Amino acid sequence: MSDHELRKEAHDLDVTVWVGKSGVDAVVDELADQLDDRKLVKVKFLRAARGGTSTDELADELAEAVGADLIETRGNTAVLH
Repeated sequence: MSDHELRKEAHDLDVTVWVGKSGVDAVVDELADQLDDRKLVKVKFLRAARGGTSTDELADELAEAVGADLIETRGNTAVLH
């Protein structure tokens, strides 16, 4: 599927992973499990997780940690495939 089709499909998804003050490392295993079960996972980066970094940087780091593709970031939310 193209990125455009994946973005359309992700539009109505609910957030199932929240990254908080414990950071990206705390959710890597959970995200990997969810990606095994689903095609797309929506991740929300809470203010405590962002600190001085951008959502894009955190999303890239998380995607790399689980070996996923980052489909898009919008606001404080990212979609991974």
